[in-house]
Amino acid sequence: MNHSIPLPHPIRQARPDEAPTISTLIMEAMNHDCCQWFAGPQHTLEDFHRLMTALVRRTDSQYSYLNTWVATAGEQVVGVCVAYDGAQLHTLREAFIQGAREAFGIDYTGMNDETQAGEFYVDSLCVAAPYRRQGIASALLCQAIRRGLELELPATGLLVDADNSDAERLYTRHGFVPQGTTTWGSHPMQHMVWTCSYI
Repeated sequence: MNHSIPLPHPIRQARPDEAPTISTLIMEAMNHDCCQWFAGPQHTLEDFHRLMTALVRRTDSQYSYLNTWVATAGEQVVGVCVAYDGAQLHTLREAFIQGAREAFGIDYTGMNDETQAGEFYVDSLCVAAPYRRQGIASALLCQAIRRGLELELPATGLLVDADNSDAERLYTRHGFVPQGTTTWGSHPMQHMVWTCSYI
């Protein structure tokens, strides 16, 4: 697998001022039903967006701009990839748990783990609708794989919604293989993993 795909749009690390747009794309990647589930029946997607925007602006959250690459068209963010070392999940998740407790009055301390040590985890990957099918998602995904290799982690993993066949085809094309199922945000998910042995 060649992970040097020509970039149709520049990719760089995100900036804190881009948090509102990044949050919108993260929520699309998460699925709005999942976002509403996390917000609870007494709150709205706008409330959840405010929380996510605050988390993107932080330096110590899993959704931090420091863990995010963006693809741009001019000054506009048109794609995002949020990814981090799975060994840091519990530390990074504390910001979300604290934020959800304060914003929604819900404690997510006991939620299922999305990843684990030894895996570079692609938390969220999304491209804005007008810019899809231009290779941006592939370029962002390859950026994550390269970063995992730089960190000498043996695998890059992600969760894909069981109903999202388009995303599953993208990941399969890049060498990700199914490694079991789980539930996240009330949705059935498939865990897919890329390792060097699949090249």
